[in-house]
Amino acid sequence: MNAEMRNYFDVMMKKSMYSNPAKLQFHMSTIFNGTVLVGKRVLDIGGGKGLYSFYCAARGAQKVVCVEPEGDGGNEGVHRLFHEVNGALGFESVELQTRTLQQFDSDGETFDVILLHNSVNHLDEQSCVDLLRDEGAREIYLRLFRRLYDLAAPDARLVVCDCSRYNFFALLKLHNPFAPTIEWHKHQAPRVWARLLEEAGFTNPTIRWSSFNRLGTLGRLLLGNKFTAYFLRSHFCLTMKKL
Repeated sequence: MNAEMRNYFDVMMKKSMYSNPAKLQFHMSTIFNGTVLVGKRVLDIGGGKGLYSFYCAARGAQKVVCVEPEGDGGNEGVHRLFHEVNGALGFESVELQTRTLQQFDSDGETFDVILLHNSVNHLDEQSCVDLLRDEGAREIYLRLFRRLYDLAAPDARLVVCDCSRYNFFALLKLHNPFAPTIEWHKHQAPRVWARLLEEAGFTNPTIRWSSFNRLGTLGRLLLGNKFTAYFLRSHFCLTMKKL
């Protein structure tokens, strides 16, 4: 592990942005599995406090743009912490854009890696809710995904992580102890996203199901599948390419 990575884990712990370094390292390896970051330009959409943006920079990304819009006051603390963390890490390659994807202007720049971690449903939340029953909502997301395609460089990798709409506890209208804050109707299954992203031009969808970080590799082997995820958090990582 190089000095920048060690400093990254140290700062994340000091700022209470994750529980411990081992879990964070496993979490990142799950999300960025097979994704080359060294020398790449990364767009982190809905990147919040910068947990993933700063990881990409520590892993050698050439440039990282974190798009996290202004909120109703709640995001002020998020943006402040982002700048505090960046001050501690000293990454000149990382910048924060306080805009939505719809407002973001890359000035013609394209990106080699585009990440939406738990943010795809927030691009247009009401349209996400209505996606399967309203053609207008579908068109809104198709335009958003075409925007992503335009922002992607040739051979770019798209990583979309979120919870699926379909979950055992949600079906029975029970409290899910593994994901107590999820509003399941505001999400969609990975195959829904994959089909729409294919229509926008992305290819080669691969879906991986998340396990619990604290269980490590064994947990991934035992729990990282669609069937088990349905009874846990229904969390997935969808990766696609722009050819």
